[in-house]
Amino acid sequence: MDAAGIECRQNRSPIFVSLEDVMKSRTIVLTVASVLFAVTVCLAQNMNMGTWKLNEAKSKFAPGAAKNTTVVYEAAGDSIKVTVDGIDGSGNPTHNEWTGKFDGMDYPVTGDALADTRAYKEVDAHTLELTGKKAGKVTLTGRIVVSADGKSRTVTINTTDSKGMKIKSVAVYDKQ
Repeated sequence: MDAAGIECRQNRSPIFVSLEDVMKSRTIVLTVASVLFAVTVCLAQNMNMGTWKLNEAKSKFAPGAAKNTTVVYEAAGDSIKVTVDGIDGSGNPTHNEWTGKFDGMDYPVTGDALADTRAYKEVDAHTLELTGKKAGKVTLTGRIVVSADGKSRTVTINTTDSKGMKIKSVAVYDKQ
């Protein structure tokens, strides 16, 4: 054995591996492992996260329907915060906020005229189901589908107006 390396016996031939070579190998392995971990974390992030702007040209609303113009999904500890800005049927600004998990459970929502609780349920990596309730009664249901490329999403909402007429809105959003 040499002071500059480590002697390994393989097929009765001495092979010397320097300490520098061992350290380079370890560095490469740790770097590759770190990159794989970072890619896994990025891919595991929910497709809805981020800021979404309404694309009115691609959307279909009933006359006088409210429109959510900007929707932001962001992490809030181990939960998700959804902030919605838009206009009501009369053109007045609206703002509501919801913090919870995509587990199908009801969580409080503030500022929403149609609901005091909202529940999101993750169907798959690209799809959420949505239920809004007022005083425990379902007031709206919906489905949110993010495109395969993650650049747009379609939100289909079903609700009933004050006259008991069923209303369906389809809003298309572009990721910012």
